[in-house]
Amino acid sequence: MSAAAALVIAVALAGCGQTTYFAGRSLPPSRLTNRVLVAIQNPGGLNRGALEILDGYYDTRFAYNSTTKTFVVSGYSGALPSSIQNMPEEQLGVIYGSGDGSLALIDYQKESTGGTQSGLNGASSSIYMTRNKGYVFAASQSSQVLTVLDRNLGGSYALSLPGVYRVSVNPGGTAALAFVQNSNYAYYPVRLNGSQTIAYSGGPATWPKAAVDCEPQNAPGWCLYQAQSPDSTDATGTYTGRPLLFDRPVKAVFSNDGGTAYVLSCGRECGGTHAGINPLPVAPLIFQPNQASGKLPTRETLNTIAIAGGASNALIDSSTMYVVGQQLQKDGLFAGRLTTVNLNNLSVSAPVSISDGEPGAVSRMIESDDNTLWIGMSKCTNGERFATGQDYGCLTMFDTSAGAVKLIEPFHGDATGIASVTGLHKIYTAEGGQVYIYVTSDGHALNNQYVTVTGTAYDVAYMDGLSDANNTVY
Repeated sequence: MSAAAALVIAVALAGCGQTTYFAGRSLPPSRLTNRVLVAIQNPGGLNRGALEILDGYYDTRFAYNSTTKTFVVSGYSGALPSSIQNMPEEQLGVIYGSGDGSLALIDYQKESTGGTQSGLNGASSSIYMTRNKGYVFAASQSSQVLTVLDRNLGGSYALSLPGVYRVSVNPGGTAALAFVQNSNYAYYPVRLNGSQTIAYSGGPATWPKAAVDCEPQNAPGWCLYQAQSPDSTDATGTYTGRPLLFDRPVKAVFSNDGGTAYVLSCGRECGGTHAGINPLPVAPLIFQPNQASGKLPTRETLNTIAIAGGASNALIDSSTMYVVGQQLQKDGLFAGRLTTVNLNNLSVSAPVSISDGEPGAVSRMIESDDNTLWIGMSKCTNGERFATGQDYGCLTMFDTSAGAVKLIEPFHGDATGIASVTGLHKIYTAEGGQVYIYVTSDGHALNNQYVTVTGTAYDVAYMDGLSDANNTVY
């Protein structure tokens, strides 16, 4: 169904007293059916954060029949909103505010806040809520803990892990991995059953060898484990366990079937040696009690897929993985690269030149209409392109069908947010603190005059996406 036809039907249904438009979703108070949510920092002298809703069909800040009526998420009061975890299937957005460490739940149907999550431990450098809304995992580098919020049974668990700065959670909400800056190891949390709580309540001496922390120590509910070989023994046959060795791991992405976690080793751009991807079986990492099965690979047999172009972010589409990284050049500068990996046979393409970015930093990736992949970078003026007089914009459009870069957009500033307005063949971006619009067929920019916001636009999300896959990969 075309977007125009959907809009006509929604209006007709509204006239008949109905309040739904597609997939059984309720027509929101704004009566917009193609909404783009914008996280705005410092929108005014007395307000450090706001969430504004744009009309992604007409590309305006206001109602199509009024130039004065605008739309915001009511009740939001977070400071410096910096990321939107978009879950349109659940009609939910999860907004992290870097200014006050707040995590706000946004009800898409009501266009209002659904409350703020308590129990976090200071600022979070990386944070995710599982799609079933049962758990929140947050890496707090300042507090040196991985926080687990159990929203099903209640409770907040601060698992000590000095230097932790990234966390990855699988779409099914059953496994999580945590990563420490400037480290070659990976860690995963496990929720304990009753017998384990009793057995581990005597303190560290009673914990399993791979456990780095169990909390609370007198009656632990969760433990944090270092990913280790399960079959290492010493000369006496006693299990010793050896940690799996990566090369500056920064995140994990998960296969579509949920069976494999691909750990990205950042390598040289993160101070290591070689960038690569390490496939791990998900089953041993499952945090639900009594459900984990299988074994992690031994240190000696840990498979590594070498990625010459760097590996600090990735997106999986079916059996293809798109890997983004920064490759060190002969002049000492880094250059952005995109590598394609065939997950059926693990073959790797030659790296393709894309926008440069800050080495090891979080980039933005999302797929959109017309077989396009969009990649956003920060600090793109610090790389090889700017230094050598090449195009140096922070936003890249990649044609997945042709396997080639189609366009690098002109420089507008750091590309901190991308939203795919699927079906309408366009994307919205947050670049240099402002909102821009591009057409996915050829990448040309649309007039952004009527979507310009007051304040600093930092992230964007398409609230009416068909599925949770319409979510920027951070």
